[in-house]
Amino acid sequence: MNALFEALQRHARENPQRVALDDGNRQLRYGDLAAEVDKLAAQLEFLCVDTLALYADNGIGWIITDLAAMSAGVRCVPLPRFFSDAQLRHVLRDSGADTLLADDDRLAELPGWQREPQAVCGCGWRLSRRQEASSVQLPRGTQKITYTSGTTGEPKGVCLSAASQLAVAASLAQASGARADDRHLCVLPLSTLLENIGGVYAPLLAGATICVPRQAEVGMGGAAQLDVQRLLGALHATRASSAILVPQLLLALVAAGEMGAPRPPQLRFVAVGGAPVSQRLLERAQRLGLPVYEGYGLSESASVVALNTPDAMRAGSVGKPLPHLSLRFADDGEILVRGSGFLGYCGQPAPAQDDGWIATGDLGHLDDDGYLHLDGRKKSIFITAFGRNVAPEWVERELTQHLAIANAAVFGEGRPWNVAVIVPRPLPGVDAQTAVAAAVAAANRELPDYARVQRWLIAGEAFTPDNGLLTSNGRVRRAAVAARYGERLDTLYLETST
Repeated sequence: MNALFEALQRHARENPQRVALDDGNRQLRYGDLAAEVDKLAAQLEFLCVDTLALYADNGIGWIITDLAAMSAGVRCVPLPRFFSDAQLRHVLRDSGADTLLADDDRLAELPGWQREPQAVCGCGWRLSRRQEASSVQLPRGTQKITYTSGTTGEPKGVCLSAASQLAVAASLAQASGARADDRHLCVLPLSTLLENIGGVYAPLLAGATICVPRQAEVGMGGAAQLDVQRLLGALHATRASSAILVPQLLLALVAAGEMGAPRPPQLRFVAVGGAPVSQRLLERAQRLGLPVYEGYGLSESASVVALNTPDAMRAGSVGKPLPHLSLRFADDGEILVRGSGFLGYCGQPAPAQDDGWIATGDLGHLDDDGYLHLDGRKKSIFITAFGRNVAPEWVERELTQHLAIANAAVFGEGRPWNVAVIVPRPLPGVDAQTAVAAAVAAANRELPDYARVQRWLIAGEAFTPDNGLLTSNGRVRRAAVAARYGERLDTLYLETST
């Protein structure tokens, strides 16, 4: 039995009446959680499920299904609801899933799949089975396959063991000071590995309560839509003490707080990650009394590599590496991680590094006190015509911490100065061009001359995963933006230089 199920049994013995899961309509206590998980695990075993694809909104059912799959030794493939239909079909093929459990009819008409009549433990979800056996070979020990949209439209499956996921969960519980009286609000989709591990496994290890309303109830719609008033309302209503946010969600909360919205009083730990975070945005959050701690990770490391904490916090860093991991750096500064238990990708050979080191694709360094600092993406660094290296993520962080700019992509390879494609944020009664110009000027005042944006253009539409300009976790697909706006960016250099 792994450490998570040992912890669940211990909590059930010692605190059977403590609420483990709360979706706003139903509560499930620790004394009943293990029985619910065992019942569904037995059904999965009876059905001879090998690889289970899980498509459902946030809720108690999602968590029970995920835990039951782990208990039964079934591989679990969480399906992000914000993936396109084509991406979802790719995931089902690529993972070799033989069973699909879904809470709606979006995937009801899949070629080669048969809807089964039986309900799954009375939840009423749709159960479908693949009609022909899959020949997909997966790395030995794979328990979860998490899909990241990466830099192309076709998601890539990262294979993880149960042990690697729980090692991260245990480190996160320790680093964040998780405790039994915590109430963690799941804001991100549970299909997001970071929320799955940091927002479910870590709190369960500590015996905490997980508040897991549907995504619409926390203001989330798709991968890029947010109703900040609903999010604030959920933080207050659930008396949340912890949450996990991506930078755009943090920006929305900070902007609301600066306009007078009351701070959720019980919050003690808000982890922010998934994409680079502006240091000035973190400073604004701190001035509002928001207990925000930046971290860094990747799916191949089972979600988290480093994290700032109340006891170990350094501005400008992403914190100290989690205790179960080791870090070193390649000659070019690329971060290499060992200890994550990464098993490989679906449909690809096992990782080439036989010593266990994983190349992250991120550049960084450790300071003298062991805090990790990020220096940009290895493949996105560009060199200006004056020989200066620029990490576009750094400039984009400065731009997007201004309310007028929702997103930005910065370019300047081989050029005398930098340009940007900017997605404005609609502001009532404010002209977008004027607001963006002021925001760019303000960001430039905080940047050295070689990193400043001299020219920019307004994007024709928002960057989203649906149009291929944004990954599911909020990273700009810079190559896709360049392909769409390249000609217009070139014309900016034909204008009179400033």
